[in-house]
Amino acid sequence: MKITPRPAAAIMSLSLAAAVLTGCSSEQAGGEDTSASEAGCKSADVRLVGQVRNESNPYEASWLAGGDAFAQSVGLKQERLTYDGDSTKQQEQISQLLAGDTKCLVMNVLPNGDSDTPPIVKGADQAGAYLVTQWNKPADLKPADYKTWISHITYNGVESGQQIGDALATAIGGTGGIIALQGILDTAAAKDRFAGLEASLKKNSGVKLLDQQAANFSRAEALTVTKTLLTKHGDNVKGIWAANDDMALGALEALQQAGKAGKVAVVGIDAVPDAITAIQGGKMTATVSSDGTWQGGIGLAIGYCVATGKLKVADIAADNRAFFAKQFLVTKDNAADFAQPKSNPADYECGNVFNRVAGPLT
Repeated sequence: MKITPRPAAAIMSLSLAAAVLTGCSSEQAGGEDTSASEAGCKSADVRLVGQVRNESNPYEASWLAGGDAFAQSVGLKQERLTYDGDSTKQQEQISQLLAGDTKCLVMNVLPNGDSDTPPIVKGADQAGAYLVTQWNKPADLKPADYKTWISHITYNGVESGQQIGDALATAIGGTGGIIALQGILDTAAAKDRFAGLEASLKKNSGVKLLDQQAANFSRAEALTVTKTLLTKHGDNVKGIWAANDDMALGALEALQQAGKAGKVAVVGIDAVPDAITAIQGGKMTATVSSDGTWQGGIGLAIGYCVATGKLKVADIAADNRAFFAKQFLVTKDNAADFAQPKSNPADYECGNVFNRVAGPLT
């Protein structure tokens, strides 16, 4: 079957703090099971919440749009939460959700960093709220150890980082200097993608990494960092590797301001609309799609299926509790296929929610 590709400082409340301090799930603690009954929730009683950093990032905006589309398909409305990359604000929002009626609460969450995931997971588990997380978590934190943490979805960042690194190497003829824009360093995505670049550099020995600096997945920060590195390295920069498209787009703006537009190859990850347009126009070389629209819908769909009793956590295969999802390399040859982000309702049917599993996260 063909898969249709589509684009990407206050104190926490006492309830979540308690969850952190206990350091264990309700099941591990032997406490009362506060999750929804085996009979499941009525569809109308399910509360759907999607939480990302911000809507100014086009990838995360597409995530929320996908959540809206899924919610509409089941006659509900998604509550959209954004925390502006502020871990404290994220935890406060989660705390407020968990302080209310959580019996039929479904959350699809993008933790700000790996260290932000444990308190979210433990708080949701104690409250009995259904949770799907994506991208960031510590390696030793596993959904199978909790009752209502259904799944963790991520992507093989080493693979995507190497894919765009190889594409960049090809674009510059296999030789020359490049600079790298790293993401938020306390995230598995940033770490893995840079490891992928390192693997690409080992493979493409004629390419030299001149410099690398974190720009925190931000277009504005990438603009500033790129301008600095272009001043430092000048015409030695033949290519720019960016850990996401927002930074790649910031790099393109810096190249434009420096009079180097079209003279330096640029790659990114996320397949956001502006990046797809840039690839089609020859301004950008490649990106990788994790399909933010699908991500926003699938996290809620998995939770909804469990909350309504159409899917039981006990029946979910171990490999589907924490997994890599399929991703797609996008170049000028296939960019048109990714130009219009959209949802396919069939993806969210309870029998199909794990159709894009590419392999277990071990």
